[in-house]
Amino acid sequence: MTTPRVALLGMILESNRFAAPAEQADFDSLTWAEGPALLAEARGTAPKLAKEFAAFVHAMDATGAWTPVPCLLAASHPAGPVREAVFARVVDRLCAQLAAAGPVDAVYICNHGAMVAEHLDDPDGALMAAVRDAVGSAAIIVATLDLHANVSPQMVAATDLIVGYRTNPHVDMVERGEEAAFSLRRILATGERPQAVLIKPPIVPASVTLLTAEAPYGALIDHGQRRQAEAGGEILNVSVVGNFVFSDTPDNGLAILVTGRRARAPAEALAAELAERAWADRSQFRRHLTPVAAATTLALDRRRAPLLWSDAGDNPGGGGSGRTTELLAALHAADARDVLYGSFADPELAHEAGERGIGASFPAVFNRDRPAAPWTQWDHRFEAEATVLALSDGDVVGLRGMTAGRRMTLGPSAALRIGGVTVVVISDRTQTADPVFFEMLNLDIAAAHTVIVKSRGHFRAGFAHLFASERIQEIDTMGLTSPVLERWPFQKLPRPSYPLDPDIVWPGPEGDRA
Repeated sequence: MTTPRVALLGMILESNRFAAPAEQADFDSLTWAEGPALLAEARGTAPKLAKEFAAFVHAMDATGAWTPVPCLLAASHPAGPVREAVFARVVDRLCAQLAAAGPVDAVYICNHGAMVAEHLDDPDGALMAAVRDAVGSAAIIVATLDLHANVSPQMVAATDLIVGYRTNPHVDMVERGEEAAFSLRRILATGERPQAVLIKPPIVPASVTLLTAEAPYGALIDHGQRRQAEAGGEILNVSVVGNFVFSDTPDNGLAILVTGRRARAPAEALAAELAERAWADRSQFRRHLTPVAAATTLALDRRRAPLLWSDAGDNPGGGGSGRTTELLAALHAADARDVLYGSFADPELAHEAGERGIGASFPAVFNRDRPAAPWTQWDHRFEAEATVLALSDGDVVGLRGMTAGRRMTLGPSAALRIGGVTVVVISDRTQTADPVFFEMLNLDIAAAHTVIVKSRGHFRAGFAHLFASERIQEIDTMGLTSPVLERWPFQKLPRPSYPLDPDIVWPGPEGDRA
């Protein structure tokens, strides 16, 4: 065939319905790259872009001639619903770029898949449908999605292939970007049109139950991969996508998405098998958290081995503010010692520490003048005498786990010693999933008695070399990502759904195919 022209684009946002809206500034601060600059960044060393996007480009470069048509990649840290005007700007810009580019053979869409807009429950699907309208039915559209996407029938209808992450913590983004590229090459070479089947059993689990190193979720994904390998080449992809419950949309829920290479029947059979297995194992989609009071007592136990804790209610990676003080205040009041706590997103405090300088002591005020809003209700003011231990500009490259090799701009950062607790304060709201957050400030993680991270689960990969799973605990803190689902006023989740409705009866997958 002739050298394929492939458009490159995407809009990445994981929306927490209860968090502050995603503004244009949120995309400008993380990723807004267009045209040749987008392609150059993807091909560069330690790109700041989503790792699967760069991997797709590198895989296409390595597998033959092609003509990339770089459009726009916009990405924000997890936040609330995107503003209507921002979403419209992205879609209008993409459609204009595709129109100007002329006919393309294929499109690669790099989205997260759990975006919500002020005016739409499924903006990911709306964007994909707009792209399909722009390029026509003949073009092949492949997309990559996060494991926490809320997969909708509209997404499936608008694309030829969706490739979802398989790991949580997310450490396979490169492989999934490569898979999308290799699959696209095959589709273009054979002319065979993939056949996708979507089944959604009524299970809407919290993210803390979606670790892929253990059952039930990991076992379900592994079973899907084994069955694909046994299918004699009939199955192109199996994606078991967990959902992001805080999006609170009608498309939430566990998604079984199986794509046949050329025929629908094998995909239907495997999707039904996986959905039935997920439903049989549904009682395992629950998890116990450690209460704050118990954690505070445990922090004082000098006889135990070092532990790693997740401040589970305040995960910036799920839309958390990165500014809740409940656990920090409790540890300080209890005079806990040898504690590392990272990372508190407070640019004003980080700036003040930088102005005062290393060695200075001052009354540190966390959440000074924090405006009142529903998404700041747990961002309580906390004040304590602090000493500046170290400073950094926050310009780092990830070391381990999901951010390994990815450039991050955390902004002015500081290590503050408050009694027996050393707090990392950063300027850019980012979950602490990588040791670099501590090491950029010369803090010795291995010397700490208790290490606390504002992260839900991705820290497990970043800190695996220091903490085995049995030395990790999730603390039941309040915040925008509290995984205790009964606390939340969900309005749009599909109901009844397990585990919110534990007595639900599901007749089976026949009525849930898309």
